[in-house]
Amino acid sequence: MKKFKFTLLVFMTALISLGFTACSDDDDLKDVPVTGDESKYHFDLFLTVGKHGGMSSKNTTVVNSVDKLTADMRTITIKGEGTELGDYSMESISRGKYYYQIPSSNDRFVKYQIKDNKVTETGACPFKTNTYKVRSYTHSWINDNTLVIMSANGDASQIIWSKLNTDDMSILEEGTLKIPLPKSEIEGEETKKFTTSGILTYNEKAEKLYYFYYGKNGESGRAGKTTTAFYTAVLDPSTLAVESNTRNSLAGEMAGSAYGELMQDCVMYDENGNLYLAALTDTGEMEEGHLLRINKGETDFDATYEGYPDTDGKLLTLQYLGNGKALAYARNDAAGTAIDSYSHYYSIIDLATSKRTRLSYGGKELAYSGGRFSQRSVVFDEKAYFGVNTEADANAIIYIYDTKTGAVEKGAEVAGEFYFDMIRVVEND
Repeated sequence: MKKFKFTLLVFMTALISLGFTACSDDDDLKDVPVTGDESKYHFDLFLTVGKHGGMSSKNTTVVNSVDKLTADMRTITIKGEGTELGDYSMESISRGKYYYQIPSSNDRFVKYQIKDNKVTETGACPFKTNTYKVRSYTHSWINDNTLVIMSANGDASQIIWSKLNTDDMSILEEGTLKIPLPKSEIEGEETKKFTTSGILTYNEKAEKLYYFYYGKNGESGRAGKTTTAFYTAVLDPSTLAVESNTRNSLAGEMAGSAYGELMQDCVMYDENGNLYLAALTDTGEMEEGHLLRINKGETDFDATYEGYPDTDGKLLTLQYLGNGKALAYARNDAAGTAIDSYSHYYSIIDLATSKRTRLSYGGKELAYSGGRFSQRSVVFDEKAYFGVNTEADANAIIYIYDTKTGAVEKGAEVAGEFYFDMIRVVEND
């Protein structure tokens, strides 16, 4: 069995040098576009030595930047190439040409670039009252230079937030969400903590922040057993005042909640501003995947909508492709549920009909892929690049899905002696 696990992300990670505060030219920051001039962007690929990275891994991770991921590329490797990340976390935020994160020193917010095989820190800001831990937070952009960071506090008894100006890396405001610990729904259990990160997202068309969270009993690893179905708090983006706080009745947890979308995309929006969330319910026999929807302007999920019926397992990631279609990465629980199980696959979901079609190449469905705790796809310039790490292939293979025609072509390969953990699309200088 080969030692390689593949992951593609719209969000990415990086190394950070020791910090200093500096202003920068973020005037043209923007999200990675669905369409754009490819000459102005490149792909940063993250490969790990020894075993897959992320999730507190201390293995060596190297970033290699490439201009394209088409089949005419040589096999991508990190031998003698790339930038080593050192002791810093893979889990990070990216926007435009910069990366943002809380490093393992747990003392500040940082901003950096990866360029010319170097990691250069361009700004930093020490914590004030609210403090955060590496990997354990969620985030959302309100505009091109305003970033909200949110997580449970030190003892997970409250949810704290900080609002940053990413131009000069200053803290604009900080505070605590006015929400109570939810009451336990399990007999004999007590809710003692909030989930560490939760999921925060900004609905630009509705002009509201949505925060998804749940309660835990706090008795063992990762704050213990989940004690409630998850809640939706709708927030004023200017003040972060709580406008509504509603328990959902359709699923147990949000997908990716432990890492707050630092590793996995589990929220997306369509052209109308409807919000879609990947979720799950643990039945004891299977982690049932759900695709839920909050219609624009609403505060709770549409009880008549299920975008992932007849589930065969956990729905892990979601990305909107346009024209009412979504790219999903999911698991067939019957084929294995361990992190490295070859049980994961890609499909296209028609959001109007909830029909899903497993992706194929050359007339055959793509084989199951290994690895789950990463983002294995990125949408850019009317194409979806998605990586498959099968048990049979020596290298991981990147396939390219045309969002207009539905055609799939084979793209670049990545050397199988490394674990390919992540990719992001980054704006050139």
